[in-house]
Amino acid sequence: MAKSGLSSARLKRLHDAARRAVDKGEVAGAITLVQRRGETVVDVVGQMDRDARTRLERRSIFRIASMSKPITAAAAMILVEEGRLSLDEPVDRLLPELAGRRVLKDPSGALEDTVPALRPITLRDLLTFRLGLGIPLGPPETPIQKAMAERLGGDPKTSTPLDPDAWMKQIGTLPLARQPGERWDYHTGSDLLGVLIARASDMGFEAFLKQRIFEPLGMKDTGFHVPKPKLKRLATCYWTDPKTGKPAVYDAPASSAWASPRPFASGGGGLVSTADDYLAFAEMMLNGGRRGKERILSRLTVEAMTTDQLTEEQKTGSPFMPGFWDNRGWGFGVSMITRRTDISASPGRFGWNGLYSTQWTSDPREEMICILMTQQHALPPSLNGLRADFLTLAYQAIDD
Repeated sequence: MAKSGLSSARLKRLHDAARRAVDKGEVAGAITLVQRRGETVVDVVGQMDRDARTRLERRSIFRIASMSKPITAAAAMILVEEGRLSLDEPVDRLLPELAGRRVLKDPSGALEDTVPALRPITLRDLLTFRLGLGIPLGPPETPIQKAMAERLGGDPKTSTPLDPDAWMKQIGTLPLARQPGERWDYHTGSDLLGVLIARASDMGFEAFLKQRIFEPLGMKDTGFHVPKPKLKRLATCYWTDPKTGKPAVYDAPASSAWASPRPFASGGGGLVSTADDYLAFAEMMLNGGRRGKERILSRLTVEAMTTDQLTEEQKTGSPFMPGFWDNRGWGFGVSMITRRTDISASPGRFGWNGLYSTQWTSDPREEMICILMTQQHALPPSLNGLRADFLTLAYQAIDD
């Protein structure tokens, strides 16, 4: 593999790790994809469904959850490039439900104990998750977290029964937990982006993604639901049942929440995709907004998206996985590595993961893309087994 500089013998370690994960029951199946300098190595191990013993295939469809966020951010930046949105313009013009915000005096306090927001929420705030509102990464505990779960819905599987306008109306009933720009709070900004994109483009959010990103990149299996003819390609999603502590089916294709369109297209976590579809998006981002003859974004836009936009103060007190901020930043819809702390921590490497144990990174320095597709619900967010080892095993295969 002279062109890629990857060692076939060393890549076998990645295959062996995936095989062990399947044999131990950690995952039912896994697709590992490593591309370097345009040469792609794909390995498929295990099953789509344990009970049916259906073999996993390269064309299998996966729920990518929060790997939707970078795509949503890219869509927003298309509108910025066209002058239909502006990074520092208040979003009130198109999202009037967010005008005149009140902010909790204490993020853990009563919903009625508020002060006026010091400034409006901007598009930049939504892209960088600094709008002042985000979801908890565990059971809702504070009044604002409980109110968000009750009024907006919080389970990606059930999503929300509300359409975008009704969902925005509910958002408008909530105070912010923090002042806009104060700190990073996860997820909610991406769902708001989806509504903003729909209103700014005067078309449905999914229709915009299809027209401006999916069709130009050939992402024919990516969307917010799986059409009936393709359901046989949807991998079963598993989890550890919190009531029994035992492995169980979380979402089965025949009864899947993704088997039909839902009222709310979640920009934060609603998409399904395949390894090759997501590779097309990853290649576009790695190549500065272009893939083949199709230019989706300008090079400078991608550079802005993949540059750390947070101050140290905004990171402080923003909980995520332990040690997450030690060597990472957040740009527009993606995280990036800011300093080398291990084998795979290549400064400038960017990407994001999904709730169901999917991963993506693009690395300009190494001209490398890594994608992991599995279907194992993993909340609270923690890396273990194959998920923890995937990038190390991919990067140790570099042999040049």
